[in-house]
Amino acid sequence: MNRKDFLASTGTLLAAGALPKISPAIPDAADPIPRIPPYLVKGDLIGITAPAGFLVPADIMPAVKQLEAWGFRVKMGSSVGKRSGSLSGTDEERLSDIQQQLDDREIKAIFCARGGYGSVRIIERIDWSKFRKHPKWILGFSDITVIHSYVNNLGVASIHSKMGGAFPADTANLEQVTRETAESIRKALIGEKIIYPVKPHEKNRTGRATGVVVGGNLKTIESLAGSKSDIDTKNKILFLEDVGEYLYSIDRMFWNLEQSGKLEKLAGLVIGGFRVKPADTPDEEFGKDLYEIVWEKIRKYSFPVCFDFPVGHQKNNYAIKCGVRHLLDVRATEVSLTENI
Repeated sequence: MNRKDFLASTGTLLAAGALPKISPAIPDAADPIPRIPPYLVKGDLIGITAPAGFLVPADIMPAVKQLEAWGFRVKMGSSVGKRSGSLSGTDEERLSDIQQQLDDREIKAIFCARGGYGSVRIIERIDWSKFRKHPKWILGFSDITVIHSYVNNLGVASIHSKMGGAFPADTANLEQVTRETAESIRKALIGEKIIYPVKPHEKNRTGRATGVVVGGNLKTIESLAGSKSDIDTKNKILFLEDVGEYLYSIDRMFWNLEQSGKLEKLAGLVIGGFRVKPADTPDEEFGKDLYEIVWEKIRKYSFPVCFDFPVGHQKNNYAIKCGVRHLLDVRATEVSLTENI
C-alpha cells in the first residue's frame, strides 16, 4: 500500500476476456441494525486528529476552511504537526489525541488528517467505552481502514472518505469531480443521500443485493486477519481499493480473501480504484490483469460484482458509509449503491 492518501489519477487497468454474466437474487442479510451516529447540523464541532502518518499543519488548513464554510466549527488535535519518524507523533501522543477526541462529548465527528501507516499501533489501546455510549462519525481512508473495521465490529457506522490533508489549497479552478467528492463528505455528515457516478462495466456481474457495507484498503484488510479489526464479510457488501501494489501482490491478497472464506458468503462485491504498480522488468510481468485476478476468485459464486466504483486513492474518491446497510443494484446499463436501512 502506497502512503499517499490522495492521488491525482487512477492507474490504467488492462482489458480482460469476455466473462459470463449472472443475475442472482440474493435475499436480505439478517444483520443487526447498525448504530448510526447522530448526523451533524451547522454549528457542530468536528475534531481533526492524526492517528497515522505525519503531515505539516498547513496541509490541513484547506480542509478546515471547507468545514467552516459548511457551517461547522473545527478543533485541531494535538497530534497534527507532531512527528516521530514517518508518524504524526509518538504512539502515546497519537493515542492521547484520538482518545481525547473520542471522549469529548462536544465533538460530533472526527476527521483523520492522513493515512500512511500507524493506526494499527494504537487501535487496541484505545478505550472505546464512551464512544460506544455516545458514538460519533469517524472519517478517513487508506490506513484508517484499521479504525473503520474496528468501529464497524463494535456495530457503529463510520465514513470512508478522503483525508483532511487531501483538500486542495486552490479552490478557484477546481475540477467538478473534486467538488463532488468534497460535497459527498458534507452529505454523509448531515445525512443526505449520496449519488455515485458509476458507469456500467463489461466485466460486472449483474444482480441485486442488500447488506452492510464493509471494506477499504485491501492490503490493510489482509494485515488485519485474526485481529480485533478483522472484518466479518458474511452477508456483507465488500468494497476494496488499493494503490502502489504489483499485480502478483494483488493476486496474493485476493487469494487470501478466498482461502480465508471472506468471499464465500458475500452479498456483493464492489471493486474501487486500483492503481497498479508496473513490473520492474518485462520478465516479472504477472500475466493477469486486475479483472482476471478478481474473476478467478469469484467465478464460482453468484453475488453481483461492480468494477471501477468511485472510491480509493484517486480523484473520484467519494464518501461511503461503512457499517450501514445498502442496496447494490448492478444492471447492464446502470449501477447504483444506495442506503437501505
